Parts: sequence; structure tokens; C-alpha cells
Amino acid sequence: MKKRLVVAITGASGAVYGVRMLQVLSQLDDWESHLVISSSGALTALHELTMRRPEIEALADVVHNVRDIGASIASGSFQCDGMVIAPCSMRTLAAVAHGLADNLITRAADVMLKERRRLVLLARETPLNLAHLRNMTAVTELGAIVAPPMPAFYNLPGTIDDIVNHTVGRTLDLFNVEHAGLLQRWQGLKKTAALVKESVSREHLISI
Repeated sequence: MKKRLVVAITGASGAVYGVRMLQVLSQLDDWESHLVISSSGALTALHELTMRRPEIEALADVVHNVRDIGASIASGSFQCDGMVIAPCSMRTLAAVAHGLADNLITRAADVMLKERRRLVLLARETPLNLAHLRNMTAVTELGAIVAPPMPAFYNLPGTIDDIVNHTVGRTLDLFNVEHAGLLQRWQGLKKTAALVKESVSREHLISI
């Protein structure tokens, strides 16, 4: 049986993260994606990516209506490897933190927590107020992983795609999804150390 990952897209900035994740999963024969998009998520994706809901849904293996609390992913008996909410709005974060299973996204997230499955939230807001921070603490204590899509710069990104792919790759790592070409993994400071050594040697020669 294929491994299954539930992907939810909510109404925070960063719809590209969820979409890119679906694009990567669609290329993997051993993974099956289950998508849920909130109405705000669809609106944000249209604004940021000029992608309409049908275009995004076409990337997923299975699509669920956010209002269908009777969907398969609403039950703990549905076997899957976890769920990622990318991006995760502060409203969705708060609902998950307080167990408010008021739509399919928050219900499925609640299922992940009660079944002790991996739940990753790409919480997207800045700056953070105390309510945001407390909700992040609460979901972490419940067993979720809060992974804000903060860009890394040690990989020397040259494009927005580089930044997005790095975050998506690191997120998929949390589910043991094998992927290639998404990110440059840290190899240590050997190259930088060599450059520093060369620079110090030059300065020494100049001083002589």
C-alpha cells in the first residue's frame, strides 16, 4: 500500500509551500496525497500564485471538501503517515491548539494528535503576539511540530524557488519522504574554513 500524507492549505501567506509539496508528492510513486483547502486558502493561492482551486486540486491524488467532516481522513481508522498544514494560519493554529475540530482540516489534525501520528504546522505570521506563542507551545505539548517557513541562507539561495524548495524539502524530511534536488544539505564549514585560511595567509604575506 502507498504511504499517505494529508496536505492542508489554509489562509495564510505562503500557499506556494503547500502547492510545491503536492507537486513533489505527485512525482513519487510510493506516496499518495490527500488534499484539503480552506476557502481562505484558495483565495490566498489565487492572489499569490494566480492558481484556481481546480488547478491545485489536480495535483493531489485525493481531494476532500473542508466541510466534509465525514471524510475518510476524519477518522483515526484511516491509515496514513501524517499531516502537514502548509501554510498554517493563526486561526487554524488556535483551533488545533484548543481541540476545536470545527472543519475537516482541524478535525484531521485532531485525529493525528490522538492517534500519535506526525502533524507538522508551517505556521505563518510575523511578528508573533503572545496568543500565537502560547498556541505554538500548546500544540507542541500535544505532540505536533511547529515549523515556521523561515528561509535558510547557508545554502546561498539565488531565487525564491531555492528558498521555497529548501523549506519544502526540510518539511518532507520530517515524514521520511525521499526526495532529490530540493535542497542543498549542510556539509560543514570546510569550504568556508579554507577560504578563511587563504585570506589569513594573504594578509600575513601583505604584512611581511
